[in-house]
Amino acid sequence: MKLEGSCHCGAVRFSVESAHPYPFMQCYCTICRKTAGGGGYSINLGADYGTLHTYGIENVSIYHARIANAENGTVEESPAARHFCKNCGSALWIWDPRWPELVHPMASAIDTPLPVPPERTHLMVASKPDWVQVHAGENDKVFDEYPDESLADWHQRLGLEDPQGLEAKDE
Repeated sequence: MKLEGSCHCGAVRFSVESAHPYPFMQCYCTICRKTAGGGGYSINLGADYGTLHTYGIENVSIYHARIANAENGTVEESPAARHFCKNCGSALWIWDPRWPELVHPMASAIDTPLPVPPERTHLMVASKPDWVQVHAGENDKVFDEYPDESLADWHQRLGLEDPQGLEAKDE
């Protein structure tokens, strides 16, 4: 499924092909929450990095989160590159060299209508602040840390691996 996205001010637009377009995975970790999650979490999608086309790339900046290691007291820079508009601050996508074939557009930046997921995965819930409430549906899964199921595995398990012809539905 072709996804088109943009920042709030319109200085950056992008398109990418995604075999996994359902916005189901809500991440409550401090990095996602503070860089892209005004509601206490953020949602990213999976897409093919080789198909990413960006217009206005000169308006894109990159942030590498600093991650504290509680075991040894060190702080390391994450290799994941969080791309955002340097004009309006909109979170756009994440690319990580550990998985170079993938790119993770932020669902909040996508302008293409997205399909409604039949269930959601809430992850890194142990990192959420007390004011954030997890609104888990009847079939939703909730994890304190990362689940073992990948974006691709989730889509495959639910028979959603072929997004061609999907039409988004209003919730």
